[in-house]
Amino acid sequence: MFSFFEFFAGGGMVRAGLGGDWRCLFANDFDPKKAQSYIANWGDKELHVGDVATIALHDLPKQTPNLIWGSFPCQDLSLAGAGKGLEGARSGSFWPYWRLVEQLVREGRAPGVIVLENVAGTLTSHEGKDFEAIIRAFADIDFDVGAMLVDAQHFVPQSRPRLFFVGVPRAQAPRQLSLLNEEVDRWHPANVKRAYLALPAALQKRWIWWSMPAPPTRNACFVDVIEEEPTGVKWHTKAETKRLLSMMSPVNVEKVEAAKQTGRRMAGGMYRRTRTENGKSVQRVEVRFDDVSGCLRTPAGGSSRQFLLIVEGDTVRSRLISARETARLMGLPDSYKLPENYNDAYHLTGDGVVVNVVKYLAENIIEPQIAVVTANSKKKAAKKKSAAAKAKGKKASAKKSAKKGASKPRKAKKANAAKKPKTGTRTNAPKSVRGRRKAA
Repeated sequence: MFSFFEFFAGGGMVRAGLGGDWRCLFANDFDPKKAQSYIANWGDKELHVGDVATIALHDLPKQTPNLIWGSFPCQDLSLAGAGKGLEGARSGSFWPYWRLVEQLVREGRAPGVIVLENVAGTLTSHEGKDFEAIIRAFADIDFDVGAMLVDAQHFVPQSRPRLFFVGVPRAQAPRQLSLLNEEVDRWHPANVKRAYLALPAALQKRWIWWSMPAPPTRNACFVDVIEEEPTGVKWHTKAETKRLLSMMSPVNVEKVEAAKQTGRRMAGGMYRRTRTENGKSVQRVEVRFDDVSGCLRTPAGGSSRQFLLIVEGDTVRSRLISARETARLMGLPDSYKLPENYNDAYHLTGDGVVVNVVKYLAENIIEPQIAVVTANSKKKAAKKKSAAAKAKGKKASAKKSAKKGASKPRKAKKANAAKKPKTGTRTNAPKSVRGRRKAA
C-alpha cells in the first residue's frame, strides 16, 4: 500500500482519486467549512485544520510518505484572479508549505514523488517568474521535475485545464524523452513549451518530459449529469429564462436555435460575462452546447456561477447548476457527502481537483515511479546489508586468525614444560616411577 501527505486538501478529492491502494498519513486545510466535508467523508484522524504556516515538522507523522501532494490556492495565479502571483496572500501560502517539504528532505525523509497542482495561469504569472520559482524550488532540494497541462474534459464533461508539476529525486529520475514522442507532446502544448524554453539553462537540465498514454474515450456527456429534480435549486420561471435568452448576443441565440433542431435533449452551460460593445460594457449571457460544461469556478475567483440551459425541441428551461451536478463534474460519486449550504458546496467543488485526473496520474506516472524508487531502495538496502555481512565476516575471520596465532606459543610452552619440569613442579609420572623415587 502506498502512503501520502496532502496539503490544501479541501474535501479530499485527491484522496478519492488515489483510491483504496493508498493510505493517507496526513492532510491539511485551513478552511473550517471544507474541513467539515473532509471529516464527513474521510474522518478526522489524519486531518490538521489550520494555516499551513502554523504547521511545524513535529506536527507531521514520523513515517516517510511515498507521495506529497499540494494543490495550493490558485486565485492569485488564475486568469480569473487578481494575478498577484506567489506573493499574493493566498498563493503566498506556497512557501510555508514548501519549507515543510525542504525540512523533510533535509531529514532524509524525501518522498518518492511530489505533485503540485494549479491553474494554467501558473505558466505566465509574473511573466513566468512564478513558474521559474517553482522549478527552482524543486532543483534546490535535488529533485528533477516536469509540468503537464491536463484538461479534465478527457475524463469528465467539464473543461478544466490544470497544470501538474511532478517531481522526483534526481537519482531516481527517468531518462529524458524526446518531444517527438506523441505521448509526451500530448500533455505539453505550446504554452508549456514556451515556459520551459524561458527557463535558465541550469533549470532546463532538471526538466522531465513526462509521458502518459492517450486517455480512454469519455462516454459521459454534460446532459448525463443533469438532475431532473435537483436539491437546493429550482427551475426558473418562463419569464426568468426569457430574460437570460434576451441577454444573449446573436451568435449565442443561433446556438440555442441550432440545439432546438437536433431532435434530442441538449444541455448547455451558461455564464454571465461582461463584454465591451461599441465602447460600452454590456452584460451578456454566453452558452456552449458541445457536451462539455464550462470550468467550475468559485465566485471568489472573479467569475459567476454556472447556469444550465436545457433544450428539448422548442422547450427551453434554465436554472442554476446544482451542488450534486458540480460534484459529478468533478468525478465524485453520489455517495460523497456534500455541504447542505449551496454556496459552501459550490466553493468546495469549484476549488477541487477532478478525481479521474488524479487517478490517471497515479496509475500512469506516480505509482510506476514509486515502484522504481522502492525497487532501487531495496537494491540499495540489500547491497548495504551484503557489504555489512562481508565486513562482519572479514572481521570475524581476522579475529579468529589473530586468536589462533596467539594460542600457538602457549601450546609449545606447555609441551616444553612437560618435557622439562621445573623443580617443585608436580607431574603425572607413572606410579612405578614415583615408587622407586620414594624407595631411594
